Amino acid sequence: MKLTHHNNRLPTLARSTSNSLLSSLTSHPRRVMAGIGVLLLGTGVTAFGIAPLAPDASLLPVQQVVEEIQSQPFAPHEGASLDAWSLFRSDTLRRDDTPQSLLQRLGVSDAAAAAMLRSDSNAHQLFAGRAGKLVTVEANSRQELIRLTARWLPDDGRVFQRLVIERQGGSFSSRVESGELNVQSRLASGVIRSSLFAATDEAGLPDSVAVQLAEMFSGDIDFRRDLREGDRFSVVYESLEADGEALRAGRVLSAEFINNGREHEAVWFEEPGLQGAYYGFDGQSSRKSYLASPLEFSRVSSGYGMRFHPISGKQKAHLGVDYAAPTGTPVRTIADGVVTFAGWQRGYGNTIEVRHRDNQTTLFGHLSRIDVRAGQKVAQGEFIGAVGSTGLSTGPHLHFEFRDNGVHQDPLAIARRSENIPVSPAARARFDAVAQSMRMQLDAAATVQQASAE
Repeated sequence: MKLTHHNNRLPTLARSTSNSLLSSLTSHPRRVMAGIGVLLLGTGVTAFGIAPLAPDASLLPVQQVVEEIQSQPFAPHEGASLDAWSLFRSDTLRRDDTPQSLLQRLGVSDAAAAAMLRSDSNAHQLFAGRAGKLVTVEANSRQELIRLTARWLPDDGRVFQRLVIERQGGSFSSRVESGELNVQSRLASGVIRSSLFAATDEAGLPDSVAVQLAEMFSGDIDFRRDLREGDRFSVVYESLEADGEALRAGRVLSAEFINNGREHEAVWFEEPGLQGAYYGFDGQSSRKSYLASPLEFSRVSSGYGMRFHPISGKQKAHLGVDYAAPTGTPVRTIADGVVTFAGWQRGYGNTIEVRHRDNQTTLFGHLSRIDVRAGQKVAQGEFIGAVGSTGLSTGPHLHFEFRDNGVHQDPLAIARRSENIPVSPAARARFDAVAQSMRMQLDAAATVQQASAE
């Protein structure tokens, strides 16, 4: 009975205690909350004091356990055949490849397939001509050839050849097909650390794109002397692809080159009925009336003016520019004109002279080969001969002169002063649309380079 009486008093006691606590909290809120804080802090200190009682993991003993595991042979699911599995592999044809060596490198061990490649007339086209053809094979689990596909470019056009060899039962069939290359735009950018070609290699650009970059800006930048570490470029170029595989690079569509803090820009544009050319984003043509150099990419070994003559051993005026280059390097005209002389000319050796507009002429000396004749019309950039060391020459190089009404001028200065041709008013709206699109792509290319650098 006492227990029952005691239990009946508990709710009353709880209510009175709760009312008392509520009254104190209302009358002295700060004092009550401070007391609660002390209580919680004491609990926290207790908790931090208990944690170190656990053993330190760094002091626990370490034991290495080695257990041998038996590998199980691969077993396909019930009903599956190993012949249903195909292996794919790709490589490029090498200059010294034979059918046997090519198949072996591609992981194919198939005597019948090698014999077919040796005897088939279509397969002979694979090993004829240039190396570098892209070859893809499909083989079964026994390394037997199922299908071989090879693609290559027969020329510099936009059509590719495709060789297809397929297993059909116990024999093989072959065919050669032609297809149109698919043109895709590629973006790239880079930073100059030492040279242009080193930077384009690092950016993964084909050499043909690097040469085009040098050509586009050669009138404003001497890529041997003017480059600075930290110069950067962005480029949009064509990638010519067959079945999704890039076979070669096409034309540079637009580019930006920042040299020593100065921006140089160019975009390719073709006016209807006219030959395409590079223009600045302001519509001024980047193609000048005279190219900066008669060689695509070389270095000036001797400039215009007084110099120590390497043969006579005396100071003598050098009335042209010498370009160091290997024998056989193609030589081109720097402007439209007519060949007035092509043959041997005393100390110049094999020589070509071209007359341009306004009675201006150019001379090319020490050539190893002459590919034009007197009276022939030539266009700007057309190859007319090759570098050599004929006449009075100490080594392979091109001697190049420019004359205005018979008076010698510095060819490099003439190239820099030559005029630009603007986009015609009728094509301006179309040019602006092309330029805007190229500007966005160049900005995207620069962003990718900056992001990778960061």
